[in-house]
Amino acid sequence: MVIVKSKNSIPIRLTTERWNHIIMRHPEMDSQKEHVLETITTPHLIQQGDFGELIAIRFYEETPLTSKYLIVVYKEANNDGFVITSYYATKPSERRQIVWKP
Repeated sequence: MVIVKSKNSIPIRLTTERWNHIIMRHPEMDSQKEHVLETITTPHLIQQGDFGELIAIRFYEETPLTSKYLIVVYKEANNDGFVITSYYATKPSERRQIVWKP
């Protein structure tokens, strides 16, 4: 298990179970754990999810799939948090509300 702090200074856990879930569904993420952690701590943008989760987004010029946005979905509650999933996307969702941007 790895713990990093979100933009809200909340500890966010990336458990072995969640990491295995991510790489099983998105095999291209296998070597991307450091990028996932970096996206949580220093995102380029954070959007609101549909069920109270947050979506950290960071653009990477080089990924296993060419240049893409890394999407990390996580939950914060009671000064604690955890990663739900992570994947690469062509662009951030245009329908979601932006809750943080530098």
